[in-house]
Amino acid sequence: MIEFAEINNKLTKEQKQAVGILSIGTFLEYFDLMLYVHMAVLLNDLFFSKTDSFSAQLLSAFSFCATFVFRPIGALLIGWLGDTYGRKYTIILTTCMMSISCIAMASLPTYEQVGITASIALTLCRVLQGMSSMGECVGAEIYLSELIRPPKVYPSVAFICIGSYFGTMVALFVAKLSISENFNWRVAFLIGAIVAFIGMFARRRLRETPDFADAKRELHRICDNLKINKEKLKESLVYTQKINKKSAISLFFIQLASPVFHMYFIYIHGANVLKNSFAYTSAQIINHNFIISLIDLSSVILITYLVSFIPPLKILKTKFFFAILFLLTIPFLLNNISSVFEFALIQLFVIFFMPSEFPASPIFYKAFPVLQRFKSVCLIFAISRALMYVISSFGIVYLIKYFGNLGLLFLFIPVIIGYGFGLFHFVNLEKQEEEEESIYIQKNIEIA
Repeated sequence: MIEFAEINNKLTKEQKQAVGILSIGTFLEYFDLMLYVHMAVLLNDLFFSKTDSFSAQLLSAFSFCATFVFRPIGALLIGWLGDTYGRKYTIILTTCMMSISCIAMASLPTYEQVGITASIALTLCRVLQGMSSMGECVGAEIYLSELIRPPKVYPSVAFICIGSYFGTMVALFVAKLSISENFNWRVAFLIGAIVAFIGMFARRRLRETPDFADAKRELHRICDNLKINKEKLKESLVYTQKINKKSAISLFFIQLASPVFHMYFIYIHGANVLKNSFAYTSAQIINHNFIISLIDLSSVILITYLVSFIPPLKILKTKFFFAILFLLTIPFLLNNISSVFEFALIQLFVIFFMPSEFPASPIFYKAFPVLQRFKSVCLIFAISRALMYVISSFGIVYLIKYFGNLGLLFLFIPVIIGYGFGLFHFVNLEKQEEEEESIYIQKNIEIA
């Protein structure tokens, strides 16, 4: 078994290049994706009716949710491309899609100019962004998981997450400038599009991952040797190998946690608390969230450092036990806060101890067959996000209305229980693999 101390071994030049290129791409992806979310206060006034406030609220809510609701369709399409034509070309394509959507958003006429057409066009751009994001962060993580071996793969994939968090933070900073300093938001989208195009061409230097290339090569070799029609490749075990249902369900439960605790509670519900309890203005909320995002980024950097020395599942188990102790007390803490500082402390505890898939993604992804991995992981990611963003966005409003802050427990408790089920499934899988590896090594020693 490989010791974690070996993480100090340097990555190859090719691996470093892949981590750098993919991290920059993920940064841009999340910058472009989250720019609208954090600038919604400004953009909703430009692209939705000011006279019909109810219709404007419905359209703006749909525009936000459309990014995630249509992700499963993108996951099916992009996942099929990734498993059929390869990881490299798929992530190049999704970067191109994001760049095109940014150019479109930067060029859109406002509601004042073309009416509801502007609202529909903006929503379509958000749908395209949501679909393209399927192949970006998840695709980059799968790519590195197949290119780099444990234990070096764990901090390498974690570095991708740093890119996504950094992109979110910069999006908040631009939103802050746009509202307080009148920075032109169209320029921000154009800059993101230009750099994304540069990243797209840079990614052409990547080579296909060894896992995918080897699987394809082996299938073609068998066909050539046995003179089998290549159409019969689909009858091969590599194609017909079944996905472990328990692993798929476990990953789904694990993926449910992050959208609830990270995106919704910290930023969206947090904004509502600041607005309703402390009378914060839009500019003050964005400034507060920007500070929170800096700490959020710091926590990801810290875990990326720790995973160089500590197995990722051990980190997740530790966070899970803290989550049980702390997250379930949040409603009672919210009932007794009297200042923004106290609320910020709650947000910080959630940031550091919330359950999530980070930084153990490579372990989870390896549980899926190579030629079904891209589609399976993307689809699970997309469905879990779509489900929880819709439930969180609309459900928590009614839960809090009827039950107060205790209503949060109706969502938190099932999510934490499901997360624990999923996490310990993968913990047991890893133990089984270690035992099998140990038996295999012992047999080889006895034979020698």
